[in-house]
Amino acid sequence: MDDDVVVLKLEGGKANAMTPELLDTLERMVDGFERSPASAAVLTGYERYFSGGLALTHIIDFDIVAMRGFIEQFSRTMTRVFACSKPIVAAVNGHAIAGGCVLALMCDWRIAVDEPAIRIGLNETQLGIGMPAIVIESLRLAVPPASIVPIAFEGTLFAPAQARELGLVHELAPEADLLARAMARAQSFAERPQPAVAQVKRALRAPSLETIARVADQETGRWLDTWFSPEAQARLRATVAQLGGAVGRAQPTTSVADLIRPSHSVSQPLPRFKRGTHDPK
Repeated sequence: MDDDVVVLKLEGGKANAMTPELLDTLERMVDGFERSPASAAVLTGYERYFSGGLALTHIIDFDIVAMRGFIEQFSRTMTRVFACSKPIVAAVNGHAIAGGCVLALMCDWRIAVDEPAIRIGLNETQLGIGMPAIVIESLRLAVPPASIVPIAFEGTLFAPAQARELGLVHELAPEADLLARAMARAQSFAERPQPAVAQVKRALRAPSLETIARVADQETGRWLDTWFSPEAQARLRATVAQLGGAVGRAQPTTSVADLIRPSHSVSQPLPRFKRGTHDPK
């Protein structure tokens, strides 16, 4: 590994599902990188998972106070990655779903493994939930306006080739070459004078960060309204029930990523519920 580039490898349990502990780990990793002599980083996951998103089985029974604390921690951690003064390249080695896709969007350049079975996207609306300010603003900055509807409104999960067409990722690479390609891209960033790179990055992201700071509290409240709505609770609990069917395995499933099979279509619809369905709890 070149001293100018560090690899930040996220290994936080099954599917890198986002628990409070994983978010703490991620924030410490970025803090350490920013303090280090390295000029750029590659962020990647393990096996076939970049990150499967929020750990639904861990958070499904949180009350509104605990859930507010969790989503504020999630937003704070994502903002920490987004605002890092040094360039970060995402090597999306596997599924990047919901919060996992958000994490990739926080990075400056995204290279995904060229594997048709992998899914990348923001399926929040399929689950009946909205998106916090950090997600909206980073998505607005990252993808063309024409991509917003299929990504954010429809909540489609995409194969890597479709994700590239929409701007969710910039490049594809074979699995065997993914890390080397990401390292090479990070090295190209590291070779630029770092004060100049940092100033440009800050200037590009400043409007988004200012908007996030201004609207975050209000949008968090609105997001919580969607999370605790009867329809979202029904959909979320149906998803958790599917995940709970795997509890007897050596490593129980914890996130939506583990419900995806290679034979599934590009769009991953969740079970349909009639409007007004009550929380089955």
